[in-house]
Amino acid sequence: MSGWRERRDAPRWLAMGSSFLLSGDLQRYVEDHAPPLDRIQRELHDATAALGPASSMVLAPELSAIVSVLVGVIRPRFAVEVGTFTGATALTIALALPDGGRLLCCDTNTEWTDIGRRHWERAGVADRIDLRIAPAIETLRALPADPPVDFAFIDADKGGYIGYYEELLPRLSAGGMIVVDNVLWSGAVVDAGDTSPDTEALRAFNDHVSADPRSEAVLVAAGDGLLFIRRL
Repeated sequence: MSGWRERRDAPRWLAMGSSFLLSGDLQRYVEDHAPPLDRIQRELHDATAALGPASSMVLAPELSAIVSVLVGVIRPRFAVEVGTFTGATALTIALALPDGGRLLCCDTNTEWTDIGRRHWERAGVADRIDLRIAPAIETLRALPADPPVDFAFIDADKGGYIGYYEELLPRLSAGGMIVVDNVLWSGAVVDAGDTSPDTEALRAFNDHVSADPRSEAVLVAAGDGLLFIRRL
């Protein structure tokens, strides 16, 4: 989720998760060259946009395409999403799962996730998704060692990122991957004057992962910053 931070040039929710790094014309160019959403995905994005400022928390379609490609390559039998919001990314993951693949979604807000449920059902993927309404850290701690997690996507409360990473990394399969959103936080991570809790939490998380000898991570300046992590 991109959060409710505002861009320096425009409210973030107007861009529905667009990159703060790109000009309007370049952002539109990227969007025009991304794979198109199917009808139900587009309707879910439209339903999310109707929420107003909160819609900034949806992953932009061009970033969803990255997730879809990764899931298609990894072919996870078991995937986990931390932070589901209105279920747009969950829908992307579920559509890309191989036969028999399962997705566990962690969130605490039924008002928003109910929007996702309706669209998952219409897309015919609701039977692939297990939505747990509870604090994500509790859900993750309760996971058994088997099956291993083949793919995980973290896009939730920033103060919880380190805890989510610590629960997921030991459960990650060989060849598995964790993808984390918002790690650049509209550039605030390099703004020494920004000492807000979320910004400090993201700095601590990025440093924690970078210094961890158990994993290899690459930070990509796409959207609001994506971190790709694999277990060594």
